[in-house]
Amino acid sequence: MGNTVAREDFEWVYTDQPHADRRKEILSKHPEIKTLMKPDYNLIWIATLMVLAQLVALYLVKDLEWKWVIFWSYVFGSCLDHSMTLAIHEIAHNSAFGNCKPLWNRWLGMFANLALGIPYSVSFKRYHMDHHRYLGGEGVDVDIPLPIEGWFFCTRFRKFFWIILQPLFYAIRPLFINPKPISRLEIMNLSIQFLFDVMVYYVFGVKSLVYLITAALLGLGLHPISGHFIAEHYMFLKGYETYSYYGPLNKLTFNVGYHNEHHDFPNVPGKNLPLLKKMAPEYYDHLPQYNSWAKVLYDFVMDDTISPYSRMKRHLKGEVKLE
Repeated sequence: MGNTVAREDFEWVYTDQPHADRRKEILSKHPEIKTLMKPDYNLIWIATLMVLAQLVALYLVKDLEWKWVIFWSYVFGSCLDHSMTLAIHEIAHNSAFGNCKPLWNRWLGMFANLALGIPYSVSFKRYHMDHHRYLGGEGVDVDIPLPIEGWFFCTRFRKFFWIILQPLFYAIRPLFINPKPISRLEIMNLSIQFLFDVMVYYVFGVKSLVYLITAALLGLGLHPISGHFIAEHYMFLKGYETYSYYGPLNKLTFNVGYHNEHHDFPNVPGKNLPLLKKMAPEYYDHLPQYNSWAKVLYDFVMDDTISPYSRMKRHLKGEVKLE
């Protein structure tokens, strides 16, 4: 269904990513931005309240009919879960306790992960740091789709299903692009999550466990908040690698929409990114930006010039230091 996307490869570029140079330039003109580079201790309490909210939801759905279990998985659980993945994103940047207490951040990430049902936080941190250091890097950045994704999901109908299957592709890409030996912390993350899921099954029952897992899968697939996956780096305008979103869903997503700002200053917590933009508006106001993630999803499916191939890639130079 629909025309086939004409693009047959990624957008290969031969320049370094723009964020490091822009960061240096901005800091030279606005050194006051360094005052924003501090932990956001509110993350600790917000993540805790979100886990507690999920526990309440697990109790409330345990005796519902199956159709209502799935309904609330999408209407409530998916929103909470996607928001929690972005809390974990903040924690992965050590924004909760600061860089001086990395292990405390990892433990908080594992605790926050309980609300998702699927072990995620430790592995995400390992691969996400590579995404920042080597944006678009061949064989390193697992945020870039696999070539087979670009080749196969090339019509409107197929792109629609590609969006639904986003959780699957984010899970398998590291195995093909940049596999790493499993770490002790990843084993702990897996073990803690498995024990929690078993507890959910025995305390609340199978419906609550299905709600828990389904909410994560639905929330990361065809969901308005999932528009940020595409909005952040898919090349809707030639020559622009990163895009920001300034709409209302930033309030649920720890300002992940401020994505140019985030890549320029990954050590500034999401809470402070709007302040960063106000301090250096001349660097951000003129860049392409979005106000609707839902429209990004619609445009991705309907625009016959856009596909999973619509990403900038580069061959890395020099030594590559992986997380």
